[in-house]
Amino acid sequence: MYIRSSLESDYEMLIDVVNDWWQGRQMAQMLPRLFFQHFNKTSFILERDEKILGFLIGFISQTNEKDAYIHFVGIHPKYRGSGLGATLYRTFFDKVKEYGCSYVKCITSPINQNSIAYHTHMGFEIVKGDYEIGGITAHRNYDGTGEDRVVFVRKI
Repeated sequence: MYIRSSLESDYEMLIDVVNDWWQGRQMAQMLPRLFFQHFNKTSFILERDEKILGFLIGFISQTNEKDAYIHFVGIHPKYRGSGLGATLYRTFFDKVKEYGCSYVKCITSPINQNSIAYHTHMGFEIVKGDYEIGGITAHRNYDGTGEDRVVFVRKI
């Protein structure tokens, strides 16, 4: 098993499986080709025997050079819970630290309890929002009307 930087050629394989990895949820629109074209230095593919087991798409903020952002992480369902996600996150943390970043940010839906638990377990703090849902603070309409999000930040 090894981790490498993403390539544009990874797009074709991942776009074909990403909805399946999310049990039919339509996630492909969240993963446009541009991430595989323009953010290779901070996006990673985890492989074994030339098969992609997981990926992380992230980048450094052009507005706040000390901030990095994780946009999308996916682990093949067969390999979830095996620590591969944490390995990808640590790889990202190490890489963006080399570029001078001090913080990593990301978001999730307030109904995604697994993601919220995972990110807090990984050392992310939840940024106070403007309302609470199920005891979790969230940001109303963060990604458009009705698209509320939990915002995370982690010092690295």
